[in-house]
Amino acid sequence: MKIEVGQAAPDFTLFDTEKKQVTLSELKGHPILLLFFPLAFTSTCTEELCSIRDNIAWYKNVKAKVIGISVDALHTLAKYKEDQQLNFTLLSDFNKDVSRSYDTIYEMFGYNMKGVSKRSAFVIDQEGIVQYAEVLENAGDLPNFSKIQDALTALQ
Repeated sequence: MKIEVGQAAPDFTLFDTEKKQVTLSELKGHPILLLFFPLAFTSTCTEELCSIRDNIAWYKNVKAKVIGISVDALHTLAKYKEDQQLNFTLLSDFNKDVSRSYDTIYEMFGYNMKGVSKRSAFVIDQEGIVQYAEVLENAGDLPNFSKIQDALTALQ
């Protein structure tokens, strides 16, 4: 089911790179920037996530929690986070359940890989309602960071 602005964000629990569970509904009270990305260590994903890393002060200033999600294994994400010095949470959706619940998955990706997250961005308000949704069909495209920042600013 396509996620629309104004609907409740589907809840989930996934493990982060420190092997701790993160549950979306437990983060209520904070704006959330949820970024699904196809694969760690790829050029466009690295460009996207390093852009967030380099601008994390802006996101912290609006009290947004930034969360990246991919279908990569926890160990892969931990190494990626370390190598790129990412300063926000990465979660593993290895079983692809969350990517499917947000309707942001390629059933077939390059090199016959099945079930890879589409590059997507969701801004979720303090009450758990989606305020911005962008799902990109082309994995080489980047989310519209200007619109994301506008959506987060509007939550202040």
